Amino acid sequence: MSYSPIIQKTIQYIENHLQTDLSLDGVAKQAGFSKYHYHRIFQREVGVSISEYIRYRRIANAANLLLYTDKKIIDIALLYCFESQEAFTRSFKQYYRLPPGQYRKIMSKLLFQKEEIKLKNDQLLKGWILSGSHPSHYEMGIDREVFHKGNASGYLKSVTVEEIGEFTTMMQEFKADKYLGKRLKLSGFIKTKGVEGFCGLWMRVDDHLHDVLQFDNMSNRPIKGDNEWNHYAIVLDVPENSAVIAFGVLLSGKGHVWVDEIAFEEVDNHTPTTNIDFTSELLDEPVNLSFEE
Repeated sequence: MSYSPIIQKTIQYIENHLQTDLSLDGVAKQAGFSKYHYHRIFQREVGVSISEYIRYRRIANAANLLLYTDKKIIDIALLYCFESQEAFTRSFKQYYRLPPGQYRKIMSKLLFQKEEIKLKNDQLLKGWILSGSHPSHYEMGIDREVFHKGNASGYLKSVTVEEIGEFTTMMQEFKADKYLGKRLKLSGFIKTKGVEGFCGLWMRVDDHLHDVLQFDNMSNRPIKGDNEWNHYAIVLDVPENSAVIAFGVLLSGKGHVWVDEIAFEEVDNHTPTTNIDFTSELLDEPVNLSFEE
């Protein structure tokens, strides 16, 4: 059984209630499970406990306010439900290795100039390339103001998209050698604004002849419109004759998409794959060969 839709529903609930009291009981109730069962599901799907997820999302939002507003530290602490400035400082130091006041002072000086020096794509996003049908009509980069965790996220956005059907992807490729015969899960957090086509994660497994062995681009569960941060995943088998694994984030049409915390992990055979089976659309036999029907 795939719990992804349930996880996504409750993460959406969490994102909308970060400034209010949140409890394991309340979140589990939203999912319709006991708190113990849901705790196990969430930890397995997302990689952290619910309480840890809530804590680091509050801290990430607080870090944003420290850098981009002049709100007092105590006001930020209370806004995100910390009982005191001291409790907030202890939690903040766990993630950013600095107390909030020092973080604000140091990081504000280090933020690259808002005039934004235009760098080449390969300089701006190490390891990532921009591809697709019309990559020149899009932009990819690093956003240090919108992020899910840490200090930055990657983004794709339309700039001069003119026609329906134009798309781009920020992507990488790597050797499949270490994963042969295994089941691989790609996951990450995505936020969108004004996506008129669709967007999502994608992953493809190719052999040495560049034939596609496994593929999923979330076309059967696309992300559209405006969405706060949520968790998405793709699971594919890596056959023994695999050579290359390609993956990335796809944006079709106009819009803006942010991505953060991309991760790969091996999963067991109890985790269902999301591979798109194109043969399922084929007929068992040819029909209407005389064109009489």
